[in-house]
Amino acid sequence: MKHHLFSILLIGALFLSCKVKPTEEPIVESPAPTGSISSVSYGMTRDSIAVEEYTLKNKNGMEVKIITYGGIITSWTAPDKDGNYKNIVLGYDNLAQYQRSTPYFGALIGRYGNRIAKGMFTLDGNTYQLPKNDGQNHLHGGPKGFDKVVWTVTDSKAEGEGAVLKLKYLSPDMQMGYPGNLEATVTYTLTGDNALEVDYAATTDKTTVVNLTQHSYFNLSGDFSTNILDHELTLSATKYLPVDGTLIPTGELAPVSGTPFDFTSSKVIGTDIAAENEQLKRGKGYDHCWVVDGEGMRLAASVHHPGSGRVLEISSNEPGIQFYSGNFLDGRLPVPGGGTYGHRSGLCLETQHFPDSPNQPAFPTTTLKPGETYSTKTIFKFTTK
Repeated sequence: MKHHLFSILLIGALFLSCKVKPTEEPIVESPAPTGSISSVSYGMTRDSIAVEEYTLKNKNGMEVKIITYGGIITSWTAPDKDGNYKNIVLGYDNLAQYQRSTPYFGALIGRYGNRIAKGMFTLDGNTYQLPKNDGQNHLHGGPKGFDKVVWTVTDSKAEGEGAVLKLKYLSPDMQMGYPGNLEATVTYTLTGDNALEVDYAATTDKTTVVNLTQHSYFNLSGDFSTNILDHELTLSATKYLPVDGTLIPTGELAPVSGTPFDFTSSKVIGTDIAAENEQLKRGKGYDHCWVVDGEGMRLAASVHHPGSGRVLEISSNEPGIQFYSGNFLDGRLPVPGGGTYGHRSGLCLETQHFPDSPNQPAFPTTTLKPGETYSTKTIFKFTTK
């Protein structure tokens, strides 16, 4: 009897130890946030070319909207110190306004960013006359520069925590007076750490000059009814280029020390902008090129808006950066949603080669020859403090 009872207990214990446990629910991890890209129609140009608007979005929620007309950044959201995203670039809300005369809001600039004296230069013994669209000078590629053409999208994709948009434009030989068939590509890459990388490349079949840049106007407050005089600016530059009365560089690389042009340490933009200074009078404020210290990819500028806490850092491998304080904005251009862009409601920081370089041999060359590739890069990165 004892052996029989022991056998029953042993069998029961074995049964309990072998009993199938309830199936546990598998742990499903949420997918890591990723970037995205989408597009919609943005209308037709006057000559019936379709324009698309692409929205690049990163994992954090930063959005950059770019249209194929002019490669224009129409909107760019960045977080403030409380994490609130707001558009911080000046722009319009329809194609018709961009096609009218505009101050290059958000546009890609070419073939030559900035000014060329008297719209003229000489290459290989040949003299080229460009249209004069800034008094007696040529500005930003002329009346129909790269800001006023429709670019072709060659690639658009979500990539990791961000997105990529690649644009191409073939500028035919002698367009706006420039020699050579120039094939230009610009790649916008929005990264997961709230940076927009802009890569420029170009090739030509005839010796020419090229100087590409991006012309976004920033107001880090996100409130376009206010000006940018309260923004704090730092420029990694101990020298700048003084200009003549038509804003063409004199050829001098002048020290900024002891002048209103010293931004080597953070300074409120409004501090010296009204100083008694001949250079400021000529530019009606700041509209000059600074010589960025060092070479290769390095920090060229940073801007901080104390109220919102937004910080913009600009790195580039270009030799210069043009700081323009929005002096010619005059309250006539409309803000999406109502109001107008007032005096100095936006600032530009355009990484580039120096103005009028084709006529000033002492400046870094902007000449591009067949078989060579023009290649530059600029990174715009947002943080807060």
